[in-house]
Amino acid sequence: MIRLDGYMKGVNLGGWLSQGSLELSHIDSFIKEDDIKRIKEMGCDHLRLPVDFENIYDEKKMCDNEIGYKYIDLCISWCKKHGLNVVLDLHKAPGYVFDDFEYSSGFFKNEKLQGLFLDIWDRLSKRYSKYSNMMIFEMLNEVTSFDVIDEWNDLALRCIKTIRKNAPDVKILYGGVGYSSVKAVKFIPAPYDKNIVYNIHCYEPMAFSHQGAYWVDKMPLDFRISYPVEEDKYREITEIVPSIKEGTLGDADNALKLLGDDFFINLFKEAVEWAEKNNVSLYCGEYGVIDRADTKSTLRWIKHINSAFEHYNIGRAIWSYKKMDFGIIDDHYKDIYDELIKYL
Repeated sequence: MIRLDGYMKGVNLGGWLSQGSLELSHIDSFIKEDDIKRIKEMGCDHLRLPVDFENIYDEKKMCDNEIGYKYIDLCISWCKKHGLNVVLDLHKAPGYVFDDFEYSSGFFKNEKLQGLFLDIWDRLSKRYSKYSNMMIFEMLNEVTSFDVIDEWNDLALRCIKTIRKNAPDVKILYGGVGYSSVKAVKFIPAPYDKNIVYNIHCYEPMAFSHQGAYWVDKMPLDFRISYPVEEDKYREITEIVPSIKEGTLGDADNALKLLGDDFFINLFKEAVEWAEKNNVSLYCGEYGVIDRADTKSTLRWIKHINSAFEHYNIGRAIWSYKKMDFGIIDDHYKDIYDELIKYL
C-alpha cells in the first residue's frame, strides 16, 4: 500500500483546542513549544491537532474567531521549527460532534448546519493552503452512525470541492462511518483525486481499550481486563455493555474468533485491500489505551497494533499526548514510557 510519508508516526494533541476548556488560561498552559519539541524527540514525524469549531468560528456572526486561529498558527510555527507535519482535524462542527447524539441528531438533514460546516472549511482552506507541503486536512472527526453513509459521502464530496477551490493539492483525510471504523472504509467512494487519504480509528477490542471508561454507556467503572483478552471477562462485558456488541467486532463469538496473534493484521486487511484497489494511502488518526488498563497489557497492545501498522505501511497518531484519560506522558505510563514510544 502507498506509504504516507511524513505522517507515519504521530500523536494527538487532544484536550488543547478540542474537548478542553475554552478559557485562555487553559489554552495558554496546556501545550507549549517544549511539548512540540518533546514530540519530535519521541521520534514522531507529525502531530494531529483536533480543533472544535467554537475556538475558530463565531456561529452567530458567521465569522472567524481570531483567538483560536492564533493558537493554530502558533502550533504550525512550532512544528515548522522542530520538523513536524500537522493533521488539522475539525473535531467538532456546528451541529455535530461524535460524543453527543442529541446535539448531532439533525446534522445530516440540516442544510443550514452543513452550510456552516462548509463555510468553516472554506475559511480554513483559504488560510492554510500555503502549508500543503506539511499539512493534511481532516474534514470531520468520527461520523458515528452507519445509517448516514450516503448523506456523509454526499457532504464529504461537497467539502472536498470547497477545499479544492482554495487548496488544490493539499491532502484530505476521509474517514468512514461507525466512528471511522475499519469496517466502513469499503463504503468510502473511489477518491476524488490523487490527494485523498482514507482514515480509520482503532481502539479494538473496546472492552480492553475503554475498560472502566465513565463515558461509555453502562460500562462498570471498576471493570478491568487484560490483553490478550480473557475470554470469560470479554463475554461478561459484552452482556453488560451493548455498544461493544454493536462495534466493529460484533458479538463475543465473532470477536473471540478474531482475537489472536494476527488480530490487527486480519482486522485491517479488508480496509487495506480497498485502499490498494483505489490507489489510496490508509491512515489511523486515533488509537490508544485508557489509563485504567495495566501497563504491561497496554504495552503488549501497542506492540501488537504497531506491528500491523508497519506490516501494511499505515501512518498513525496515538491518542493522546497528555491527559484525556489516555495521556502517554502522564504518570500512569512512566514505567513503560521509554519502551512505549518505540512502538508509536
